[in-house]
Amino acid sequence: MGKYSIKELEELSGIKAHTIRIWEKRHKIISPQRTPTNIRFYSDDDLKRIINVSLLNNNGLKISKIASMSLLEINSKILEISENEPASDNYIDQLVIAMVDMDEESFEKILATVTSRFSFERTVTQVAYPFMEKIGILWQTGSITPAHEHFISNLIRQKLITYIAALPIPPKTARKAILFLPEGELHEIGLLFFHYLTRSKGFKTFYLGQSLPHEDLKTIYRIHQPQVLITSLISCPPAARLEKYLRTLSADFPDATILASGLLLRTTAFLIPKNVKPFYKATELPPLLDSI
Repeated sequence: MGKYSIKELEELSGIKAHTIRIWEKRHKIISPQRTPTNIRFYSDDDLKRIINVSLLNNNGLKISKIASMSLLEINSKILEISENEPASDNYIDQLVIAMVDMDEESFEKILATVTSRFSFERTVTQVAYPFMEKIGILWQTGSITPAHEHFISNLIRQKLITYIAALPIPPKTARKAILFLPEGELHEIGLLFFHYLTRSKGFKTFYLGQSLPHEDLKTIYRIHQPQVLITSLISCPPAARLEKYLRTLSADFPDATILASGLLLRTTAFLIPKNVKPFYKATELPPLLDSI
């Protein structure tokens, strides 16, 4: 069973902690428990309920009305809202609940619904990415186990691989791109989506995946001479060595354009070396590829 602080409920639901406390005391929406040292915490059921209440409240239902509704009525109303107003936030909230329950069937159904209504690219950028950011909050605070994170990441990974495999194989004369993560970097979801976008643009891709030793990257580069290298830097290299690592890439692959993204680039100050082009959103990648 998960244990969530009120701050985590606030981050996941978008409802201020002060408001949650009012809902709790005045309307009995949720009932926190306490540790032996008298610290309040909330359960998986509390998390799911506050997300559902938040969704209904954001869609115009008064909290007093929601408080009087049964679980069946709440679920029915959520289904109605999702069918009539397919907002990205609604789907993200539903995915969080499916993740907490480790409910693969619900997760697959939600993603199938989103993909049928949005394009695949929009599904990833507006639903899957924000969802993974929420998962990051839960995982980093210890509110969910690594098993939860692995379970849901692998489901998304499988979807991405399926869509990549469905793309046509580019001709041998196509522009070439190597996609890789540096040694020690294991966060692959973003790179897989970059792979999809790059193949969609007609590039012949060499997907080298997680934790690639630098010498192996140099070998593949020497053999295939790609015009583009694409990477994602989430946790490796350490922030203090980020600029040095980018300078190494620039020096070792001077004839290639190096497209780099990831959390480290958004949170670390660095000088941009020659032929390195940072990008901060997946939607920025296609125009960069068009310019090469």
